[in-house]
Amino acid sequence: MNSKILPVVLAGGQGTRLWPMSRAAYPKQFLALGGAETLYQATLRRVADPSLYLPPYVVTGTEYKFIALDQAADLGMPLGGVFLEPVQRNTCLAIATAAAMAINQHGPETILHVLPSDHFIETDADYWGSVEVAAMAAANGGLVTFGVTPVRPETGYGYIEKGQQIADRLFGVARFTEKPNAEVAEQFAADGRFLWNSGMFMFSAGAFWEQCLRLAPATAAAAEAALAETAGKSAVFELLARPYEDAPSVAVDVAIFEKTDRAQVVPVSYSWSDLGSWDGLWTSGSRDAAGNLVSGPTTVSNTTDSLVFSNQSHVVVEGLDGVAVVVTEDAVLVSKLSDTQKVGKLVETLKRNPVTSDLTRSNKTTFRPWGGYASVLQGERFQVKKLFVKPGKKLSLQKHHHRSEHWVVVRGTAQVTIDGNVTVLGENESVYLPLGCVHRLANPGKIMLEIIEVQTGSYLGEDDIIRLEDEFGRV
Repeated sequence: MNSKILPVVLAGGQGTRLWPMSRAAYPKQFLALGGAETLYQATLRRVADPSLYLPPYVVTGTEYKFIALDQAADLGMPLGGVFLEPVQRNTCLAIATAAAMAINQHGPETILHVLPSDHFIETDADYWGSVEVAAMAAANGGLVTFGVTPVRPETGYGYIEKGQQIADRLFGVARFTEKPNAEVAEQFAADGRFLWNSGMFMFSAGAFWEQCLRLAPATAAAAEAALAETAGKSAVFELLARPYEDAPSVAVDVAIFEKTDRAQVVPVSYSWSDLGSWDGLWTSGSRDAAGNLVSGPTTVSNTTDSLVFSNQSHVVVEGLDGVAVVVTEDAVLVSKLSDTQKVGKLVETLKRNPVTSDLTRSNKTTFRPWGGYASVLQGERFQVKKLFVKPGKKLSLQKHHHRSEHWVVVRGTAQVTIDGNVTVLGENESVYLPLGCVHRLANPGKIMLEIIEVQTGSYLGEDDIIRLEDEFGRV
């Protein structure tokens, strides 16, 4: 038995209710929402104590591989394994996959601490006390969840009703209730037996796997099949697509916790939010004397109890109360703050419309493993982009069939390869890349490289890239 706890960080969600900042290509867990670190990084930081935790497992989508790896590397955080899901199939399969690997690598008695990567948590003495209680209960065979003491009626959370007390700070589970209506939420908040379902869990890998085999056998089979060809590979596990695609999409609460006789709950009272909507972020954030939470270039006047975020234009809000105003490079959300739980449904509407579907997929700034790019200006037969390349990174060796490019170095040092010839450019220097040339851009320096790229040609789509070599495996 390993005496240390193995964290399992779930980082595959798309965070649609925090649109327009959260998009499918770069969801909320990888955003820094008002802080220096992203939510994912804050989650990793909570499990960084090597005396308590093993290097964590991270379960995320294939498309988030490099984001998850880069943000962990920025913290200097070693990862025990990264599991790349080819499609989303909810939390039960993600956890089952991690549990199966944990049994193989560390043994069935290993305690797993399952943590969503997109929550706000205040790690005070109550938090660490609850971890200790849950770990002891898990070592004794319990499947433990953490229930947050309600501080208000909340229709956006599920609830757990406490059962009989088992030990100090540990109770059985009488029942789970999905998101209630306002009247029921009022009753639950006033009744000391009900807790918010935090979506955090702790159990031994063996106990969970045993219950998964009994209560969700199709999920257990899919997890085993998805891992079938990962033996002996690196710490990045590309899970097989077919088992995932065929598996049921079900939450672990529904598949396991609502059915098992081993469910237990540790009540907690530390500050917590799943940041599932803009009003959730407003509730958890540091508001000014008028009750406003603002971020970015904003001016707020005669306005109270509102959230105003911008990462682009300067936003001025005058004489409003209880609103959410969120401005990005290509979209603006204006809503009653109390109605922002409905944003997820609006995103589904946008996704179904061909005119607006791209707004749900990605921002104007697109992130790549080497850095990324932002669209500046586009017209007939030309396009202007701003490229940013991280220190020590390089783009693929590539060519284009339909466009030529001009690169101007704005900041940093660029190493440019054109048809085998290598040139180093400094700030304010430029280079021309003719149609069809084999080229590569690299940043050999210590600071971020920024390039203005002007493309001209008959076709300017991203699929006009023929990769010949690539350190990120995209050839």
